[in-house]
Amino acid sequence: MPSQPSLTLSQAERIAGKKQVDALFGGHNHSLSAFPVRLVYVEQALCDGEAQVKILVSVPKRYFKRAVKRNRVKRQLREAYRHNKHILLERLSSVPDRQMLLAFIWIDNRLHDSATVNQRVTGLLERLAERIDSENQPLAE
Repeated sequence: MPSQPSLTLSQAERIAGKKQVDALFGGHNHSLSAFPVRLVYVEQALCDGEAQVKILVSVPKRYFKRAVKRNRVKRQLREAYRHNKHILLERLSSVPDRQMLLAFIWIDNRLHDSATVNQRVTGLLERLAERIDSENQPLAE
Protein backbone atom coordinates (compact mmCIF):
# COMPACT_ATOMS: atom_id res chain seq x y z
CA MET A 1 0.00 0.00 0.00
CA PRO A 2 1.56 3.35 -1.06
CA SER A 3 2.17 5.90 1.64
CA GLN A 4 -0.02 8.98 1.82
CA PRO A 5 1.63 12.20 0.68
CA SER A 6 2.15 14.81 3.36
CA LEU A 7 -0.59 17.44 3.15
CA THR A 8 1.21 20.03 5.24
CA LEU A 9 2.92 23.27 4.33
CA SER A 10 5.67 23.76 6.87
CA GLN A 11 7.72 26.88 7.47
CA ALA A 12 10.70 25.17 5.80
CA GLU A 13 8.69 25.00 2.55
CA ARG A 14 8.16 28.78 2.40
CA ILE A 15 10.51 31.30 0.86
CA ALA A 16 11.85 33.65 3.49
CA GLY A 17 14.73 36.02 3.15
CA LYS A 18 16.10 38.43 0.61
CA LYS A 19 18.56 35.98 -0.96
CA GLN A 20 15.87 33.51 -1.96
CA VAL A 21 13.54 36.22 -3.28
CA ASP A 22 16.41 37.73 -5.28
CA ALA A 23 17.27 34.28 -6.66
CA LEU A 24 13.64 33.80 -7.70
CA PHE A 25 13.17 37.18 -9.36
CA GLY A 26 16.81 37.84 -10.25
CA GLY A 27 16.67 37.18 -13.96
CA HIS A 28 17.10 33.49 -14.79
CA ASN A 29 13.52 32.62 -13.94
CA HIS A 30 10.73 31.11 -16.03
CA SER A 31 6.99 31.56 -15.79
CA LEU A 32 3.74 29.82 -16.59
CA SER A 33 0.30 31.36 -16.50
CA ALA A 34 -3.20 29.99 -15.95
CA PHE A 35 -5.52 32.93 -15.42
CA PRO A 36 -5.90 34.21 -12.66
CA VAL A 37 -2.59 32.77 -11.38
CA ARG A 38 0.94 33.22 -12.67
CA LEU A 39 3.71 30.85 -11.59
CA VAL A 40 7.29 32.12 -11.57
CA TYR A 41 9.93 29.50 -10.89
CA VAL A 42 13.65 28.96 -10.84
CA GLU A 43 15.68 25.80 -10.36
CA GLN A 44 18.86 25.87 -8.29
CA ALA A 45 21.23 23.60 -6.38
CA LEU A 46 19.82 22.12 -3.18
CA CYS A 47 21.50 23.20 0.04
CA ASP A 48 21.75 20.76 2.95
CA GLY A 49 18.70 20.59 5.19
CA GLU A 50 16.40 22.63 2.95
CA ALA A 51 13.12 21.62 1.36
CA GLN A 52 13.23 20.56 -2.27
CA VAL A 53 10.39 22.94 -3.18
CA LYS A 54 9.83 26.34 -1.58
CA ILE A 55 6.92 28.65 -2.35
CA LEU A 56 5.99 32.30 -2.10
CA VAL A 57 2.43 33.61 -2.50
CA SER A 58 1.80 37.17 -3.64
CA VAL A 59 -1.43 39.10 -4.11
CA PRO A 60 -0.67 42.69 -5.14
CA LYS A 61 -2.39 45.51 -3.31
CA ARG A 62 -3.25 47.09 -6.65
CA TYR A 63 -5.85 44.34 -7.25
CA PHE A 64 -7.40 44.22 -3.77
CA LYS A 65 -7.19 47.27 -1.55
CA ARG A 66 -8.71 45.46 1.43
CA ALA A 67 -6.40 43.09 3.30
CA VAL A 68 -9.31 40.73 3.97
CA LYS A 69 -9.65 39.95 0.26
CA ARG A 70 -5.88 39.63 -0.26
CA ASN A 71 -5.65 37.22 2.68
CA ARG A 72 -8.53 35.14 1.29
CA VAL A 73 -6.80 34.75 -2.07
CA LYS A 74 -3.47 33.90 -0.43
CA ARG A 75 -5.20 31.27 1.69
CA GLN A 76 -6.85 29.77 -1.43
CA LEU A 77 -3.50 29.61 -3.25
CA ARG A 78 -1.69 28.00 -0.31
CA GLU A 79 -4.48 25.43 0.13
CA ALA A 80 -4.47 24.54 -3.56
CA TYR A 81 -0.67 24.08 -3.51
CA ARG A 82 -0.77 22.10 -0.26
CA HIS A 83 -3.27 19.61 -1.67
CA ASN A 84 -1.47 19.19 -5.01
CA LYS A 85 2.23 19.54 -4.22
CA HIS A 86 2.70 15.77 -4.59
CA ILE A 87 2.44 16.25 -8.39
CA LEU A 88 5.69 18.20 -8.36
CA LEU A 89 7.46 16.29 -5.58
CA GLU A 90 7.04 12.96 -7.41
CA ARG A 91 8.81 14.35 -10.49
CA LEU A 92 11.55 16.01 -8.45
CA SER A 93 12.38 12.75 -6.69
CA SER A 94 14.35 11.78 -9.81
CA VAL A 95 16.56 14.87 -9.34
CA PRO A 96 17.50 14.84 -5.63
CA ASP A 97 20.22 17.52 -5.89
CA ARG A 98 17.98 20.28 -7.31
CA GLN A 99 15.65 22.74 -5.57
CA MET A 100 12.69 24.60 -7.05
CA LEU A 101 11.67 28.06 -5.87
CA LEU A 102 8.08 28.89 -6.84
CA ALA A 103 6.08 32.13 -6.66
CA PHE A 104 2.32 32.07 -7.14
CA ILE A 105 1.22 35.57 -8.19
CA TRP A 106 -2.43 36.62 -8.50
CA ILE A 107 -3.14 38.54 -11.73
CA ASP A 108 -6.85 39.38 -11.55
CA ASN A 109 -8.85 42.03 -9.73
CA ARG A 110 -11.77 39.70 -9.00
CA LEU A 111 -12.22 36.97 -6.42
CA HIS A 112 -12.65 33.39 -7.68
CA ASP A 113 -14.07 30.36 -5.92
CA SER A 114 -11.71 27.84 -4.37
CA ALA A 115 -12.52 25.14 -6.95
CA THR A 116 -11.34 27.38 -9.79
CA VAL A 117 -8.17 28.35 -7.95
CA ASN A 118 -7.48 24.69 -7.15
CA GLN A 119 -7.99 23.70 -10.79
CA ARG A 120 -5.63 26.40 -12.08
CA VAL A 121 -2.89 25.66 -9.53
CA THR A 122 -3.14 21.94 -10.33
CA GLY A 123 -2.78 22.71 -14.04
CA LEU A 124 0.27 24.87 -13.41
CA LEU A 125 1.94 22.20 -11.27
CA GLU A 126 1.26 19.54 -13.92
CA ARG A 127 2.73 21.73 -16.67
CA LEU A 128 5.78 22.44 -14.51
CA ALA A 129 6.20 18.71 -13.80
CA GLU A 130 6.11 18.03 -17.55
CA ARG A 131 8.82 20.63 -18.11
CA ILE A 132 10.96 19.02 -15.42
CA ASP A 133 10.54 15.63 -17.10
CA SER A 134 11.41 16.98 -20.55
CA GLU A 135 14.54 18.74 -19.23
CA ASN A 136 15.79 15.60 -17.45
CA GLN A 137 15.25 13.17 -20.33
CA PRO A 138 18.49 11.77 -21.79
CA LEU A 139 19.00 12.66 -25.42
CA ALA A 140 18.32 9.80 -27.85
CA GLU A 141 21.20 8.91 -30.10
